[in-house]
Amino acid sequence: MWKIGNIKIESHVVLGPMAGVTFLSYREFMKPFGVGLSVTEMVSDCGLIYNNKATLDYIKTSGIDRPCAVQLFGSSSETLCKAIDVALKHNNSIEIFDINLGCPVPKVTKTGAGSSLLKDPKKLEEIIREVVKHSPKPVTAKIRLGWNENSINVFENVKALENAGVSAIAIHARTVAQGYSGKANYEIIKNLGETMSVPLIISGDIFTLEDAIKAIEVTKATAVMVARGGVGNPHLVTQINHYFLTGEKLPNINLKDNIEHLKKLADMMIEEKGEYRAMTILRGIAPKFLNNYPSLKSQKNAMAQSLTTKESLYKILNEIE
Repeated sequence: MWKIGNIKIESHVVLGPMAGVTFLSYREFMKPFGVGLSVTEMVSDCGLIYNNKATLDYIKTSGIDRPCAVQLFGSSSETLCKAIDVALKHNNSIEIFDINLGCPVPKVTKTGAGSSLLKDPKKLEEIIREVVKHSPKPVTAKIRLGWNENSINVFENVKALENAGVSAIAIHARTVAQGYSGKANYEIIKNLGETMSVPLIISGDIFTLEDAIKAIEVTKATAVMVARGGVGNPHLVTQINHYFLTGEKLPNINLKDNIEHLKKLADMMIEEKGEYRAMTILRGIAPKFLNNYPSLKSQKNAMAQSLTTKESLYKILNEIE
C-alpha cells in the first residue's frame, strides 16, 4: 500500500488516462483486475468553466472506480483553480486532481497547456504552487522527459513540482517531440524514485509484465502506469499487481477468457452510453482483445469496421468460438 496525500492506494498499478478510452464504464471494468488508482480522460479547464456538457461527463466517478483522479489541462493557475471549483461543485466525490503536463498533441500545446509548460520549470512551479494551495484535494502531475532530446529537463521539472507541493509525479519516459513513437527511455531517470520526496509513477511502453518489472527496477518507481498496454489485455494489470504482491509471474490469458472480458466491457459500455454509441467506440477497442492471434485478422477488421449493435459483436465472437 502507498499514499497520495491522505488517499490510500492498495495496488501498485495506475490506470493511465487515455482520450476516448478511460471513460467511467472502462474504469469500472478495469478496477477488479487490480487497478489501484484510475485516472479520467483529459479534461479541459475551460470546458469545465463554461459548463460544457460533454466535459462534465468526463468527471463522473462512481463507488467502483475509486480512488480516481480527475486529470485537468490548462495553461494558467487561474483557470485551473476555477476548474477545480466547478468540478467539485458537480462531483464532490473527486479525491485527487492530476494536472496534465505531458500531452504532446499540438492542439493542446499551442494553447500553452499540456507539455508546453515543461519548457519553463520556474513558471511551472509558480502555476502548480497556486493550484496546490487552492485545491482542497491532493494534486498530482504527469510530465515527460523534456521537450526534445536536446532539452531533457525532467530533473528540474521534478524539483519544481516537489517545491510546488504536489503529492505524486507520473513520468512518461519519452520526450514531447517523440509523441508515442520510438522507445520509452527509463535509463535517463535511473533510480530517480529513490531521490524523490513524493511517489514516482512510471509510464510508457508497459505492454507486458516484463516491461513493468524493468521499468520499476530501473527507475525505482513506487507504481507503474498501464495505459495502451492494457487496452484489450486487462489481465496485464492482474499480472503486474500479482507479481508485486507475491513475486509470482502469472501466465498470459487465453483467448476464450479474453473474449468473456470483452463481452463484459461491451455490456458495461452499453449501460453507460447506449448501444450504438458504445459500439462505435468499441470499433477502436474490441479488435485489441484479439491481438496476438494472427489467424483472426479478418475478425479484427470486421470489428473495426462494422460494429453497430451488440448482435453484430456477438456474431463475430461466435464465429471465433
